[in-house]
Amino acid sequence: MTARRLWAAVEPLHAVVYFAPETAAAAKATGLRGYWMGYFAGRLAPLGPIGPGPATAVLFGFAPAMVARALPDAWSFAAPGAVLRDRIEAVAAALRRVAVDVSELSSLLWRAVDACAFDGRPLAAAWAAVLMPEDPLARLWLAATILREHRGDGHVLAAVHAGLGGLETTLTHVGDGVLTRADIQPHRGWSDAEWDAAAGRLRDRGILDADGRLTGAGRELRRRLEDDTDRLAAAPVAALGPAVERVLALAVPLSRAVVDSGLVTVPNPVGVPRP
Repeated sequence: MTARRLWAAVEPLHAVVYFAPETAAAAKATGLRGYWMGYFAGRLAPLGPIGPGPATAVLFGFAPAMVARALPDAWSFAAPGAVLRDRIEAVAAALRRVAVDVSELSSLLWRAVDACAFDGRPLAAAWAAVLMPEDPLARLWLAATILREHRGDGHVLAAVHAGLGGLETTLTHVGDGVLTRADIQPHRGWSDAEWDAAAGRLRDRGILDADGRLTGAGRELRRRLEDDTDRLAAAPVAALGPAVERVLALAVPLSRAVVDSGLVTVPNPVGVPRP
């Protein structure tokens, strides 16, 4: 579907924030301690000094204990506003290594953002409320981020509708061969006991087989989940109309340059593809 093509084309532009050394250095300079404190504080900063319970609910796929190691402590080292400002400046500096004139792509992405509705999408709504940066690359990244979190929040809605929790949703990705357990478990903080218990629940539902692979019913559930995610991400695509092909023509080469430069590594635990 076109919504999925748009996501694959634009996602690497957002994902620079997770891999670029500029953002890690900015988090450290702001006062945050360690990669994961920087990750949680940086991704959630537009929501204010959020605590671990709401943060876990919003992020969906992370173990509560992992989130609680970073929040609310992060806010004792740096205020959300400072984290947000430094993060945006750092990711713009990183993108400057591969991007030159992004005005047309940025304008088209903001047209897509303007079509987003944020009902039931707290993270996307928070990023949409961020003041528009002056730096053109920062504006491009912010638009890509809002679209990314809009789709991500929709994916959470679709997963919950399918009766899946965050860990169970992750296990369906692993069962589908998109990621391996070794790829994702250390980066989400789930213990072996939690992981195995979730796998047992999915086996009881007939979604996973004894080897952790998706059954026929599991593959059908994954198909519905991805289709529902695309459907919930359709408004930005509809707003672009035929111009979506121009977005793809502009975004795909830039995203490939981002990956090829090493600003985003592929494969990765985020699931970011090389377009």
